Amino acid sequence: MEFTSLKQQYDLLRNDIKAGIQRVLDHGQYIMGPEVAQLEAQLAEYCGARHCITVSSGTEALLISLMALGVQPGDEVITTPFSFIATAEAIVLAGARPVFVDVERATGNLDPARVGRRIGARTRAIMPVSLYGQPADMDAINDIARRHGLAVIEDGAQSFGASYPGQTGGQRSGNLSTIGCTSFFPSKPLGCYGDGGAIFTSDDELARAMREIRIHGQAERYRHTRVGVGGRMDTLQCAVVLAKLPTFDDEIAARRRVAAAYDRCFGSRVETLGGGEASAWAQYTIVPPRRQPVQAALTAAGIPSVVHYPQPIHLQPAYLRYDDVSCPVAELLAGRVLSLPMGPHLGQADVARVAATVLAALDA
Repeated sequence: MEFTSLKQQYDLLRNDIKAGIQRVLDHGQYIMGPEVAQLEAQLAEYCGARHCITVSSGTEALLISLMALGVQPGDEVITTPFSFIATAEAIVLAGARPVFVDVERATGNLDPARVGRRIGARTRAIMPVSLYGQPADMDAINDIARRHGLAVIEDGAQSFGASYPGQTGGQRSGNLSTIGCTSFFPSKPLGCYGDGGAIFTSDDELARAMREIRIHGQAERYRHTRVGVGGRMDTLQCAVVLAKLPTFDDEIAARRRVAAAYDRCFGSRVETLGGGEASAWAQYTIVPPRRQPVQAALTAAGIPSVVHYPQPIHLQPAYLRYDDVSCPVAELLAGRVLSLPMGPHLGQADVARVAATVLAALDA
């Protein structure tokens, strides 16, 4: 059993993926070829945002977004300590200081009730992460941001395909705030075969700035109007995502069926983190009282599992100097969470086997 099976997906989409790659090889426009604009148009329509800007990675999407907002040294950006390091990393790379706010116990997402206490004179933006496939409480976060004149950047690297049924009217992740970012890392719900990412916004001026920043701040050939980066998503990777996009909603529906099957097996005996019908279910994550015996039992049974994430960002050695803060909920979850095999092609028998192994370990 694999934690995430990319090979099964490729076997089903082999002909479309090969055809898309071959078209790029035939026209030879490996950088900013026609597939880039095609993918951006289709992704913008999918999310409902006015603009999509493809970039070289999810991390670069966050960095370019901060640069487009004019975030600079001395500024502060509020974010979660319970996420992959790239969220805080982008803030630091932009020259700003990450300000960590603890997370909700039930979801692991940024806790809006705590955000207001950490907003100060230097705060420029709020960057929530849509953890494990489920958006944070974006209505509450957006309301706080409006009251304080702040931008919101959704780090949706794990949640592309998720929807949000709040005041936003059922919009999709990526189009829930000022800016939405995602990653096309291969294991994400919608992935390419290397690195890639995208930024979504309905702000025309921000979109123009982002398009210039991703090509070294270039407004037109050899005319550089701002400081930028080399942040383009290459044409071959765009072709791969284009081939996957037509079946993406079916895969999200399949992920939700797998999650529902896990839920039925576990009932009320196993605590899970986040989830819900609208989640993209990038991961299926449980919170056992003690992680080590459960993970050991899974390993002994030949079942892979992963800890996302074993140490909160505010306790990582490279980030201790930025914010001396206690985040007890994030610290508790980091010591207990365990992600189980998840994917659209995971069979019901496999789900039952994983669940039975977890339950037996808890009963031992």
